[in-house]
Amino acid sequence: MKLIVDSGSTKADWIAIDDNGKVLFTTQTLGLNPEILEGPEIIERVDDRFDISQNRKAATHLFFYGAGCGTDRMKQSLTQEFQGYFENAIVEVNEDTYAAVYATTPKGEEAIVSILGTGSNCSYFDGKILHQKVQSLGYIAMDDCSGNVLGKELIRKYYFNKMPKEMAAEFEKEYNLDADYIKNKLYKEPNPNAYLATFAKFLIQHKDSEFCRKIIFKGMKSFVKNYIKQYDNCHEVPVHFVGSIAFYLKDELQEIFDKYELKLGNVLRRPIDGLIAYHVANK
Repeated sequence: MKLIVDSGSTKADWIAIDDNGKVLFTTQTLGLNPEILEGPEIIERVDDRFDISQNRKAATHLFFYGAGCGTDRMKQSLTQEFQGYFENAIVEVNEDTYAAVYATTPKGEEAIVSILGTGSNCSYFDGKILHQKVQSLGYIAMDDCSGNVLGKELIRKYYFNKMPKEMAAEFEKEYNLDADYIKNKLYKEPNPNAYLATFAKFLIQHKDSEFCRKIIFKGMKSFVKNYIKQYDNCHEVPVHFVGSIAFYLKDELQEIFDKYELKLGNVLRRPIDGLIAYHVANK
C-alpha cells in the first residue's frame, strides 16, 4: 500500500493506493508543516486519523509533499519522524512544489510552477529538475499573494478603519474580530498563518468590489514581480498554479497575466489527483 500526501499549513490530503492505482481510502488531517510544528505534534495529528493509524504497518511507501519541506534539515527531520511511525515504509519527503509540478506537468514539459494557497511559492521546472531562485522566509516575511498575506491585509484594513462601512458590518458578522481573540490566535495558538488565511475567504466572496479588487491585484502584482519575473524565460513558458487562492481567483490571475504578457497554464485547486497518476506511472 502506498500513501500519497499533499500537505499545506492548513490541511493535508491523504490517499492510499495499491500498486495498480486503485484508491483504498482517502482522509484528511490538519496541516503538517515542520517549520511550524514539532515532531510529536505532527505524529499526533497523523495518529488522530483511524484509517492512517490502523494501516500504518501495511504502508510500503510514503510519498509526502509538504509546505515547510524546502530545506534538507526539514526533510530529514520529517523523514525521521515518519520512518518511526510508518515502520515498514520507504519514506520520501519533498517540498510541496514537487506535488504541484507532477500534477500540472503530466508530460514533464518545461514550465514555471507556482503555489498560491495558505502560503506561496514559485519554481522553474526544466522537464527534469526543479530550480528555485527565491528561498522562502515563511509567512511573516514573504508568501506574497498567499491566503495568509491577503487575509492579514484585509484585517489590517478593518482595524485601520479603511474598509467600507457596509462591508465592515458584514465582516463583523462573519468573524470574531475581538482584539484579544485575534491576538490569542496570532501569538499563542499554533498555525497563525492558517488562521490569517481564513479571512481570504471573505476577500474572494467580495472580489468584485473595488475595495477587494485593489487588495487582490496588489498581491498578484507583487507575486509576479518578486517571484515569476525571477526567471528570464517567464514570457516563453506557461505558468501553472496550484492552490485555493489561484483556483478561486483564476479570472483575476488571467487579467494580471494579460497585463504582463505572461502565459497562464493549468490552475488546480489541489494536486492530489494528479499525484496518483504520476506514482502509478512511475511505480
